[in-house]
Amino acid sequence: MGWEALRQWGEDVVRIEPLKGGFANDVWSVRIHGQIAVGRKGARTDADLAWEAKLLQHLNYNGMIVPVPIPAIDGRLFVDGLVVMEYMEGGPPETVSDWREVAETLRKLHQLTQGWPQRPGWRSSTDLLHEDIGTRIDLTAMPSEAVSRCRAAWARLVGRQTCVVHGNPNNASNIRMTAGRVALIDWDEAHVDVPELDLVLPDNAAGLENHAYDIAAQASAAWEAAVCWKDEYSVRRLAEVRSP
Repeated sequence: MGWEALRQWGEDVVRIEPLKGGFANDVWSVRIHGQIAVGRKGARTDADLAWEAKLLQHLNYNGMIVPVPIPAIDGRLFVDGLVVMEYMEGGPPETVSDWREVAETLRKLHQLTQGWPQRPGWRSSTDLLHEDIGTRIDLTAMPSEAVSRCRAAWARLVGRQTCVVHGNPNNASNIRMTAGRVALIDWDEAHVDVPELDLVLPDNAAGLENHAYDIAAQASAAWEAAVCWKDEYSVRRLAEVRSP
């Protein structure tokens, strides 16, 4: 079933226009009960979507601004890979002060999700010291020298507490800011990992000290190189990762 699944939210629900989505999703603005919302159609498993929905509900309950799934008529939060979510108003962060607010929001996410179970099928950066494959990462597709560099960067994170990380917060398009409010959108890359991976922000807005920032920046560059391998962006990110 494709977008006809949208009828599960009501006969009056209509698609309006396509929006910029994640790596593997078709994302549209929709009108539901007279209100603008966002519909996202992808190929993620039910277990994956259930993990994401539970996370967003948990964060919303605890005061974070996130695109909470809107239930279908029968109460389901997703139908055949389709999720309908609240529309988040606002624009991207523009100033150092804005990014500091983003850092505070990310730290709240990390605090609220300590001990959270891993997203189905995913691996953390330190899991990949011993595993080769996890969702979009396949280390067997990378040259052995590249894998060694990535693993050396991730090895510096061993032993740290883990939590849910957003996965791509330094992309300004994933942030919606209004006065006094920071909303995080596009949770496609969210998974359980070391929180510092979320805190490599423009102008070091999270205020990491030099050594901690270097560790986080190297690990983050290695992660993005592995996730995106092999395109021009991943090659550029790998170039940032020092040899062990």
